[in-house]
Amino acid sequence: MPRFAALALLLVALIVPPAYAQQGKDTLRLETTKGNIVIRLRRDLAPNHADRLLTLAREKYYDNVPFHRVLDGFMAQTGDGQRGDGTGGSKYPDLKAEFSNVPYRRGVVGMARKGNSNDSANSQFFIMFGDAPSLNNQYTVVGEVLNGMDVVDKLKKGSQAQNGSVTDPDRIVRAVPGS
Repeated sequence: MPRFAALALLLVALIVPPAYAQQGKDTLRLETTKGNIVIRLRRDLAPNHADRLLTLAREKYYDNVPFHRVLDGFMAQTGDGQRGDGTGGSKYPDLKAEFSNVPYRRGVVGMARKGNSNDSANSQFFIMFGDAPSLNNQYTVVGEVLNGMDVVDKLKKGSQAQNGSVTDPDRIVRAVPGS
C-alpha cells in the first residue's frame, strides 16, 4: 500500500503543476448573475485582507450580495453583506491597511474603506475597470481578476450623478473560496 500511495502522489505532482495547486487555495470564485469571476488573492501583499475575504466567503456572507456601486470606466464595488448598499460591514473588526506598490489598473481588486480612515477596510471590495493612479498607496490591493473580466464589464452600471449607485443591481449569487 505505501508504494501505491507514493506512486499516486508522484502522478498527481506530474499532472497538477505546483503553481496551479498553490493558486487554487488563494482564489475566490464569484458566481454572479452575469457569469463567473475568478480572483487570485494576493497573500504576499495583503495576507489579512485575503484571509478576511476567504473567511467571509466560507461563511456565505457574500452570497446574494449586490454590486451596489458600479462606475463605468472606474470600478465595480460589492461586499456589503450586511445592508447591501455600501454602508455595512461584517461582524469582524476593521483591518489595518496593507498598502503595496502594486498600481491600480484594470482587473486589480482593492479593499473599500470608510471615508479617509486607512485602517477601516472590512468586507467590501472593488474590481477596477481601468487604471486609477489616484488610488495607488491609498487602498489595499488584495488581488486581481484571473478570469472573468468580460463578466465584470457586463455588470449593470450606476449613474454618475448618484456616485455609481445601481438600481436593481447584478449580484454575487455565491462566492466560493479556493476554487
